[in-house]
Amino acid sequence: MNISRLSWQNIISNPLHTALSLLLMTLGIGIISLLFLLNNQIEQQLQSNLRGVDMVVGSKGSPLQIILSSIYHIDNPTGNIPYEEALKIKKNPLVDITIPLSFGDSYNGFRIVGTTHQYPDLYKMTLSKGRMWQTNLEVVLGNNVAQTHNLKIGDSFYGTHGLIEGGHIHDNYSYEVVGIFNNSTSVMDQLILTNTESVWQVHNHETISHQHDSLTNSDVKVNNSQEAMITSLLVKFKNPIGIIQIPRKINETTNLQAAIPALEISRLTNLLGFGVQTINIIALIIIIVSGLSIFINLYNSLKKRRYELALLRLHGATKLQMVQLVLQEATILSLLGTLFGLSISRIILFLLSLSIKHQHSFSSIQLDLLGEELWLFPIALLVGIIASLIPIIISYNINIPKTLYDD
Repeated sequence: MNISRLSWQNIISNPLHTALSLLLMTLGIGIISLLFLLNNQIEQQLQSNLRGVDMVVGSKGSPLQIILSSIYHIDNPTGNIPYEEALKIKKNPLVDITIPLSFGDSYNGFRIVGTTHQYPDLYKMTLSKGRMWQTNLEVVLGNNVAQTHNLKIGDSFYGTHGLIEGGHIHDNYSYEVVGIFNNSTSVMDQLILTNTESVWQVHNHETISHQHDSLTNSDVKVNNSQEAMITSLLVKFKNPIGIIQIPRKINETTNLQAAIPALEISRLTNLLGFGVQTINIIALIIIIVSGLSIFINLYNSLKKRRYELALLRLHGATKLQMVQLVLQEATILSLLGTLFGLSISRIILFLLSLSIKHQHSFSSIQLDLLGEELWLFPIALLVGIIASLIPIIISYNINIPKTLYDD
């Protein structure tokens, strides 16, 4: 007697109840799996883009906003800061590296960032084509920027005021593409890099008079009537003493805001964690409801098939085989729901990555089975087994003569 085949036949003989049980199990498992995948993806992106930056200095405002805008480029900056103040921070003996960032313009939604060569060096960027910028209005493109707009070496384009599409076009100044970075699966893939002087020139700052990299070479001379500004400053310290002393001093004695990336990201993940826990609880409730649906499905199926089960017993089927029959039905439904849920979560994540790739750094998504997801299999099986307990008892204790006589 093929118990597995009988179990499968029983499942497909009642498609409506089976579909409902699978749908609920798939929904619960899928939500939890998607949260695991998103949490893993976000944590990887948050950590990989920090690149050892100890402090970010920006205009007074939200420290988290400064971090999100200057490191991850997914928020608007809090304002601009004087370039002269950035130079003072650079001269502090506890400071190792300072990298200025100037942004406020974009090209079809991709940010144009004025900076130094140290910025791509921080991410260990390599060029797939061309060279690094050397003079004003030369740009190097992130890989995703070049692919999205099919830009090549020698192409020119105009920047747009603001960080979203539809702003005023700076048609007096065109940028020339001189290089394209290799794919890095970091925020660099979404950026257009140039020197700081280019940003000042486009915004009518009188600059000039130094080498290639502001802040790392000679000082910039600007017109006294219009002080040069940058958006933010990335800072790495020589030792841990710097991170203890300098941020507090900046926040207490200047009009600048010093934000600590590690601290702000920790706060952000804690906030996200609360929401994830809440959704996980909802998903677990859905899984429990799916277990109830499996129970109802098995119970109703047994009520309809009591006569068939009695005949099976009459033809030599043992009580243990009856238990196995019911248990396999519950197990099949639980495992199928789990597999469907894991598959659906990956399809959703893939579609989500396609829809937001233009705005954020989702150049590479991880669809491999996570360690946390392995727990979903025993959880689903446990729910299925619990749901099958009463039907198992009924099938085990079936009264053959009475059942055959009544039916």
